[in-house]
Amino acid sequence: MRIQGIRGAITVDKNSEREIIDKTKELLKAIIDANDLDISNIISIIFTATNDLDAAYPAVAARELGMVETPLFCCQEMYVEGSLDKCIRVLIHVERREDKKPKHIYLGRAVNLRPDLAKL
Repeated sequence: MRIQGIRGAITVDKNSEREIIDKTKELLKAIIDANDLDISNIISIIFTATNDLDAAYPAVAARELGMVETPLFCCQEMYVEGSLDKCIRVLIHVERREDKKPKHIYLGRAVNLRPDLAKL
């Protein structure tokens, strides 16, 4: 078995409970699909959100997707002047049998965080 970290981020348009949860679900589903993951192989997930998002914990989305036994942790993203606002980031730790290169997923305005990945 091999342990990998898979990164991703997504932006929301407004600070609302439903939008934070729905957009986080969209991101998690995209990462799971792109990496052909089984949620039983997810070891843990760290979520961060920018300081302008406080209507909901992004981890609620993972629970709603069935990750009820997975350790989840929410933090506030470090503020840097001029940085991307209304952004949710994830770091998923996963156990994999195959030696596959992880596919990191950036959606919405978050694609600007890693333009190098858009070229792949």
